[in-house]
Amino acid sequence: MITLNLLSPATNQDRAAIIELLTSQNLPTADLPVSLANFLVARDPDIINGTVGLELYGTIALLRSLAVAPNQQGKGLGNLLYQAAINLAKDKGIVAIYLITNTAEAFFTRQGFMKVERAAVPEAIRQTSQFTTICPVSATIMCRKIN
Repeated sequence: MITLNLLSPATNQDRAAIIELLTSQNLPTADLPVSLANFLVARDPDIINGTVGLELYGTIALLRSLAVAPNQQGKGLGNLLYQAAINLAKDKGIVAIYLITNTAEAFFTRQGFMKVERAAVPEAIRQTSQFTTICPVSATIMCRKIN
């Protein structure tokens, strides 16, 4: 059960803590957007225990940087962050969310994502640094339509 973790929009003051958390989970930080407007954090009360972000490209988005601090894993915080990201996507009029993963295919399959061939990925996503340089070609690309 999750206790004391409050979800809120990320601010620029959260950048260093987000980078530290992502680095601890071996997730990329070099291409973290200047604006964290579409990032969320979980605080307990002043420590960031989790984060997730969306990069918006018209009516599609790239889900990225879903990370939970090791001492908070297994308590449902990842699911909470994921659901908050889906709600944010709906609020922004997103119709499909893409992601690139090396390690979390099973988690995202349970969330309704399906594997997508690289050639079928929309151009806007294919031009992201996640797609072109940061994630290996062997990474799994997944998509979920938003109702």
